[in-house]
Amino acid sequence: MIKPMIHSKADYIHDRIAEGEHQQQDFKFEISDARKIAKSLSAFSNTDGGRLLIGVKDNGKIAGVRSEEEIYMIEAAAKLYCKPQISCDLQVHQVEGRTVLEVVVPPGQQKPYLAKDHDNRWWAYIRVRDENILATPVHIKVWQQAGTPKGSFVHYTESEQLLLDYLNSHDAITLNQYCRLAKITRNKAENTLAKFIRFELVEPFFDGQRFLFKQNEKD
Repeated sequence: MIKPMIHSKADYIHDRIAEGEHQQQDFKFEISDARKIAKSLSAFSNTDGGRLLIGVKDNGKIAGVRSEEEIYMIEAAAKLYCKPQISCDLQVHQVEGRTVLEVVVPPGQQKPYLAKDHDNRWWAYIRVRDENILATPVHIKVWQQAGTPKGSFVHYTESEQLLLDYLNSHDAITLNQYCRLAKITRNKAENTLAKFIRFELVEPFFDGQRFLFKQNEKD
């Protein structure tokens, strides 16, 4: 059971709202669907953690929550519609005579965290800037490989070397492009990209429509 803590420091909420929506903060006018909240919880847990401010419109105007039922919907989202369950901290703020719920979600330790959709399917999301984006199979494999030791590369296979050579002369590559370039299956391409991400040789990025992979520019 989530135990809300009640605060009344309006300046704190105003300061948070002034930040706008970003990778670690999302505004929700209301909770009408626990599954939508589960999607946000999944994205924050799978990325860097974050904060949901409920009762705040997209433009930053404080509308306030309408009933205590929204607290129970947050709990349902975290416990029933997320797998594994997500632990979050709920605080209740009184601002301008209205109630704002603050849900703080820490970065998860058991990634991937999945959210159930209306068709009872489970999906993992990540947070990119101010959006919740569906995680790719490569992200899933990075998380699945996270518990295994990195070891070290003794030599690259031909398909791995092709990827490195391509990225030395091109800005980025998609998963499909890599499959065609190396003439390998999607599963093998996903495993190689995931391994290279773990070794910090490659990094994924979102161009607004799709995920691409580029050479990791280390400092």
